[in-house]
Amino acid sequence: MTDEGPRDAPPLVLLCSLGSTVDMWAPQRRDLTVDHRVITADTRGHGASPVPDGPYTVEELADDVLETLDGLGVTRAAFAGVSLGGAISQAIALRAPDRVAALALVCTSARFGDPEPWQDRAATVRAGGAEAIADAVVARWFTEDYVQGAPAVRDAMRDMIAATPAEGYAACCDAIAGWDSRARLGDIAAPTLVISGEHDPATPPEHGQVLADGIPGARFEVVADAAHLASYQRPEIVTPLLAEHLEGSV
Repeated sequence: MTDEGPRDAPPLVLLCSLGSTVDMWAPQRRDLTVDHRVITADTRGHGASPVPDGPYTVEELADDVLETLDGLGVTRAAFAGVSLGGAISQAIALRAPDRVAALALVCTSARFGDPEPWQDRAATVRAGGAEAIADAVVARWFTEDYVQGAPAVRDAMRDMIAATPAEGYAACCDAIAGWDSRARLGDIAAPTLVISGEHDPATPPEHGQVLADGIPGARFEVVADAAHLASYQRPEIVTPLLAEHLEGSV
């Protein structure tokens, strides 16, 4: 976990994608700490967080975040999550609406497809470690044109995925397999921004449209020339969108 920016500024919690650490939010952390206290959390089983045996549920991961905030004395915050982090953000908004000042859901979904592929991926990782799926996963994070121009970024992100503890990654796959918020989206009351990457093969814009259509008053933006990790590939687009949405959140 990182805790950066002025302590008297409005808190903003950044939640990470499957297979990533707080480093995936580096572009936003640098800029958003000007006006926010930015708390970036490693998901259970990832980065510096503990790795209990799975399976996990998204609701359990949401409770982890709320317990972390309790420890920091933060009772209310804005939340922004990418992919799995976006599901966790939805769960927080549904479980503890009074604690959510604003919500930003980035390259995420109300349901990440059929459970079987996620269960298969969990089994692969438990057998061979995250190294076994790292190349395939990072290929979905960025467009090919971006990778050709920034091979060092691709390699660093691939290594980050590969370094994820096997049980942590697999148990979060279990959480994703069981996630389905479609019937509850209308209960999300926080001001919500939904962002999709134009070329995201994992959670394409149709997934973002479902979120935006289901959450009352939600705003929907599609980021051109971006895949699943749009926040990292196109920070010059995503960061201002987040800053504008979060302005005035308390």
